[in-house]
Amino acid sequence: MDYSYALTPFLAWLVAGVMKFCINSIKAGQLAFGLIGYGGLPSNHSAIVSSMASLIALKEGIAHPAFGVAVTLAFIVILDANSLRRQVGKHATAINQLAAGSKDQKERPELRERMGHTHAEIVAGILVGIAVAVAVKVLPGLF
Repeated sequence: MDYSYALTPFLAWLVAGVMKFCINSIKAGQLAFGLIGYGGLPSNHSAIVSSMASLIALKEGIAHPAFGVAVTLAFIVILDANSLRRQVGKHATAINQLAAGSKDQKERPELRERMGHTHAEIVAGILVGIAVAVAVKVLPGLF
């Protein structure tokens, strides 16, 4: 049985997440558990969707209908990571600044401002996804 289609996105998420944790920990000079989540290098979302599109391309070919569906999904997720979620982060920054001067600021938790991704973070996520798909295709016995 071929579980590679179910395993590949999980592996891409894991690899990107571990990389992001290591990079954030090095930047922070300590273990960066508080920085786990949305945003950062590489993009987990981009890694996940690009791993599936890449695996389908490698195993089925780019003419297969599933590849078209995977690429469409990847575009939606990547555009969302770059535009919508970045705007949400900007809104959170503005709301946090407004709330900083309010009386009940202590009752309200600060909104997370790091939500979206830069182009470099997205490209890094895509490269991680492609690399994971290639590893799964080339080393099928390990996965």
